[in-house]
Amino acid sequence: MKIRSVAAGLPARTVTNTDITDLIAEHSADYFEGDLDDALRKVDYYLRYAGSESRQWLDAGERPIELLRDAANSALAQADLGPDEIDLLIYTGIGRGFIEPGGAYHSASAIGLANAHCFDILDACMSWTRAVQVAESLFRTGQFSKAMIVNAEFNLRSGGVVFPHLYRMRQLEALESTFPAYTLGEAATATVLTAEDNEPWEFHFTSRPDLAPLCNVTLDGYEGYCEPSDKLAANGVGFFTSYGFEMHEAGAAEAHAVFERLDVATDEVAALFTHASSQRYWQSMADKVGLGDVIHHVYGTTGNVVSASVPAAIASAVEAGRLRPGDRAVGWVGSAGMSFGAFSFVF
Repeated sequence: MKIRSVAAGLPARTVTNTDITDLIAEHSADYFEGDLDDALRKVDYYLRYAGSESRQWLDAGERPIELLRDAANSALAQADLGPDEIDLLIYTGIGRGFIEPGGAYHSASAIGLANAHCFDILDACMSWTRAVQVAESLFRTGQFSKAMIVNAEFNLRSGGVVFPHLYRMRQLEALESTFPAYTLGEAATATVLTAEDNEPWEFHFTSRPDLAPLCNVTLDGYEGYCEPSDKLAANGVGFFTSYGFEMHEAGAAEAHAVFERLDVATDEVAALFTHASSQRYWQSMADKVGLGDVIHHVYGTTGNVVSASVPAAIASAVEAGRLRPGDRAVGWVGSAGMSFGAFSFVF
């Protein structure tokens, strides 16, 4: 399997860390119990400490499907393929407009993929990585030869799972479960894969379902589908709840363990792509495994774009000339679930 192209579509509105603290101040002014100015200083410090500078959000008049379609058309052009040649479309990630049918069907219609078999994969921030592994497995059956993976991570709209509810803080302690919401950006990506003879991909995964309560977006009636936990729906049913500090601390050993299973010489790796949850955290992780010099960050300018993190970073690295055909690359992701994945491929 070979990556033929990757394209990312970022919305037009640039949102800085100051914009984030201004939004919190606006929505919390008549609600916060305590010293709001001190809380805002802490949010700003944590954002800067993580490596955040800005992120892109939808501007007035922009629609996720249009950015997804633009990314898909760009990826097709780069791959020198027509839409009728794609025989498999996987829609992946958290951002979506439909529970039924899968987002892949509406995406295929918008892109004009008349011959594509369609389905969705949902595995939080690991979604793109899982989709790539599934595509490779399906290629091995001989039933498919050209696949596209798309996502549209647009979760900051008014009335959505984050905004404005999580910008209205009552107490400083709320940061424990709300701070990751302030790091989020928005993006659409499209990846074209083809069943070609190439260096084999290597995937390794591990799961820690005991850590599942640490990051969730719940639905009405969720209580009947899980074991009880006081962390679930801590910010309200239907709203993003993420204990990011605890996730990073609990996941470090697991992430290192799954990385060590890769059969890759670090001096052969041209680029490392990670989940964009914190630039400082992943830089530290990369430094410890000897890949600190080749990690390609997008977090500082895109924020955490969820399942779009790795493909957006690949697209950025290609554009910057940091990933070229024939280069060895490594992906490394930690995700809600919790799950951890490491993979290697030749671009």
